[in-house]
Amino acid sequence: MAVIHKIGRRKCAVARVYVTEGTGKITVNKREFTTYFPTATLQYKVMQPLAMTENAGNFDVKVNVYGGGTTGQAEAVRMALARVMCEVEAENRAILKPEGLLTRDPRMVERKKFGQKKARKRFQFSKR
Repeated sequence: MAVIHKIGRRKCAVARVYVTEGTGKITVNKREFTTYFPTATLQYKVMQPLAMTENAGNFDVKVNVYGGGTTGQAEAVRMALARVMCEVEAENRAILKPEGLLTRDPRMVERKKFGQKKARKRFQFSKR
C-alpha cells in the first residue's frame, strides 16, 4: 500500500494526513499525538474513525495541522482520517457516514459588526 494523503477542515483548521501501513503510531506536527492533544476528549476525537473501523493498530499516521484552536484541529484530523478509511476500504463508508464523520461542519465564527461590542452584543443603551 502506498501513502494515502487526505485533507480535513474544521473552522479555520486544516489537517493534512499521510497514512501508511504500520504499527499504529500517530505523529502530529512531528510530536506524539498524546502530547499534542493532551486531553482525553481530543484524543478520542482523533482516534474515532480508526476505532470505529477497527484499524487502530494497522496504520502509521503522520499529520500536519495548522490554524484554528485545538478542538478545531482535532476535528479536522478526524475528518481527514475518516476520508482515508473510506479510501482504504469501501465498506467503511457505511460505518462512518451515519456518525457524521464525513460531513464538513460549515459553522464558522460570526464576524464582529461595526457599532457593536461583538458579533451580536451591542453597546449598552441608557435613556436618562
